[in-house]
Parts: sequence; structure tokens; C-alpha cells
Amino acid sequence: MSGMYVNSRAIIERETARGTEVLVQVRDRPDDGGALELPGGTLGEYEPVLDGLAREVREETGLRVTEILDSTGRLVWPAVQQSGAEDAEYECLRPAFVYQTLHGPIDSIGFFFRCRAAGVLTERGDLASGHRWLSVSELRRLLGEQPQAFTGLSQAALAFYLQGAGSPE
Repeated sequence: MSGMYVNSRAIIERETARGTEVLVQVRDRPDDGGALELPGGTLGEYEPVLDGLAREVREETGLRVTEILDSTGRLVWPAVQQSGAEDAEYECLRPAFVYQTLHGPIDSIGFFFRCRAAGVLTERGDLASGHRWLSVSELRRLLGEQPQAFTGLSQAALAFYLQGAGSPE
């Protein structure tokens, strides 16, 4: 594969009597061996990051993103260009964190957003199934005892999230 992929990904949280829970799903591809992952995927050309996040969450889980938890604002700026230059528009926003593949089969960079979502979970979404909510303590235990249960990207993202960089616990 060649080219770089740009992704928008979700850490969907909900509050329950058990504390904060995070939605995980099974990557439904033969080459992923049933590994758990966080929802999200590749942005389309010129697709706004938050629109891509909402689309990916809806396609994979059936849920609708209702709140971005770490957002401190969003700015869309129509740039004033020098004469003769094409018009351009830029989106600026703050994700929970950013990742980049430094070595591996797919060159990618992406943005993770902590968010809340509403609706009914689908049994099977776009290349995703087996959706379930895990408490932050369950995620911590599973990542520590069986990291291979997660895709490589989800291992890294959850380790970062659980070290306190975004995690509520």
C-alpha cells in the first residue's frame, strides 16, 4: 500500500453505576483475527474531521455522536489569498490526542476524540461487530494481560488514554 491515510477515531464514553465505560468493537476483517478496536476510520478528501468522526461512528456502530468532550472550540477559516491564488478554507480544532504510525503496514496519522453518543448499537456495522462497553478498569486489565486482544492502533491509543492523558480515572 502506498500513500498516507488520515483518520478520525472515537473513544466513546458513557457513565454508569460502574463508572466510565468505553465502547469497543471487533474489527470484522479476516486478517484482523477478531481483534478489538475503537471506532473510526479514514477521512474522505476534504471531509471535515468532525463530520468524518460522526460518519464513521454511525457506519460502524449505528450511534450518533452527541458531544465532543475535549473540544475547546472549532474554527473554520476562509483564507484570504494573494491575488491569483485559489480560495482555501481551513478547519482548526483540538482533538483529545493525535497518533502517527512510525513503522508498520499502513502509513497513517489520525485524531482521537473523546465523545458521547446516543442511539441503538447495531449488531453489525461497516467492518465492525461485537460492540460492547468495557469499564475503564476492565480496559486497563485487558490491555495489561492480553494486549493482543486489541488491534495495534487501539493498543497504543488505549495505553495513552489510560495513562491519564484523557481518561477520567
